[in-house]
Amino acid sequence: MKPPPFEYFCPATLDEAIGLLSERENAKVLAGGQSLMAMLNLRYVFPDVLVDINNLHDLASIDVTAERIRIGAMTRQRKIEVDAALFARAPIFRSALKLVGHRQTRNRGTIGGSLCHLDPASELPLLALLLDAVVEAAGPSGRRRIPARDFIAGFMMPGIAADEIVTAIEFSPWADTHTFGFNEFARRHGDFAIASSAVHIERDSSLVIQRAAIAIGGIGSVPQRHFAGEKLLVGTSGDAGAIAAVVEACDQLEVIGDFHGGPEYRLSVARTMLRRSLHSALPGPNRPVAA
Repeated sequence: MKPPPFEYFCPATLDEAIGLLSERENAKVLAGGQSLMAMLNLRYVFPDVLVDINNLHDLASIDVTAERIRIGAMTRQRKIEVDAALFARAPIFRSALKLVGHRQTRNRGTIGGSLCHLDPASELPLLALLLDAVVEAAGPSGRRRIPARDFIAGFMMPGIAADEIVTAIEFSPWADTHTFGFNEFARRHGDFAIASSAVHIERDSSLVIQRAAIAIGGIGSVPQRHFAGEKLLVGTSGDAGAIAAVVEACDQLEVIGDFHGGPEYRLSVARTMLRRSLHSALPGPNRPVAA
């Protein structure tokens, strides 16, 4: 199918792009286009104006320091996947991005586009939630910083105004000794996940868990933090009993069904993915190590 007719603009500056969004009705921002172009061709969306921000090269960067990691919104997913400095401080990105579509789509897809599309099964919004990231957006009134949990306003609904553009994501890296796990299940490689899980853990010298973050994707209307599970995990050694309790507590999350499966099926898949991520993140001979 062909997309519906629209006006096309390709601004050279961020201010010009924001001006177009402010002046024009029913405008959409085109970033990597890996979701939007398909939705246009299938006529799921009918924008009157398309503002292509692919010339805003200042929004494509990865800056890693000991205190802060900043990824520009127009940074391609493939660049994030292979960036050595980012891998050294936040290796979970590489594990998650290998499951995002295919290399060809990651060559074009951007982190900002994925955040704004906000599919509940997408990997990058899940990581933003896991890491307590801050999303930076620019609009006619300047720039503002939005906690990821507030940015995720609802089903495929980012918490920004129609005349705002996401410019970057920032978060604090975890301790170098942190461990992690990321697992998801999809019917075919590259498909959106039926359910996914992301886990970050920090332990003390006695291997007692001092800090934990767990996020679950795909089973509800939005990516979700599993706060109940995190509380059950902290203060334990991550033994089998603790893992079983954390997995069981997934029934406190929102779970919805669709044509891929009912709520019970999705919850079962989520529990399996979480169990695998916890086993990856907890001590063992084959566990992934952050640095």
